[in-house]
Amino acid sequence: MKNFLLEYLKKNSILKGDFTLSSGEKSPYYIDARISTLSSESLGTIADIFYKKILASNLIYVGGPTIGADPIVGAILNRSYTENKALKGFLVRSGEKKHGTKKVIEGPTLNNSKVVIVEDVVSTGGSIISAISEIEKQGSKVELILSIVDREMGAREKFSKLNIKYDPLFNISELI
Repeated sequence: MKNFLLEYLKKNSILKGDFTLSSGEKSPYYIDARISTLSSESLGTIADIFYKKILASNLIYVGGPTIGADPIVGAILNRSYTENKALKGFLVRSGEKKHGTKKVIEGPTLNNSKVVIVEDVVSTGGSIISAISEIEKQGSKVELILSIVDREMGAREKFSKLNIKYDPLFNISELI
């Protein structure tokens, strides 16, 4: 299963060129993981792997920064439904919504819950650190972070300093 995903990512989600990352850094490659998370074959594999890790952690709240986490969260929730398990999803916006409820975190209230964050690609960890801050404002704690790819740009060390377990499926060194 993981070997299939490795080859799928290499073939479809690694782009070569001149790119600027969300951190502002330049890179000769870009990981467009949405190509893989928006394909039923690869998304199903990602959801299966993450779902097993989430069950093993005994956490019921799963979410992450919106856009990268959106399809992953949806697929994991669907997977939990097919097994009659009760997981709950949430998405963290990059800023307050300007209308309606003006929420930063969409989905159920997380008050005093332990949660898992999922993400497609992690570079410096900035988006996840921002999400953690919002989650902590609700009195909740991030226990586990799962990603498809870690770009190996310092996020692991940041999460370690926060005492949060980080478990990427792949490091970028395995893909390029």
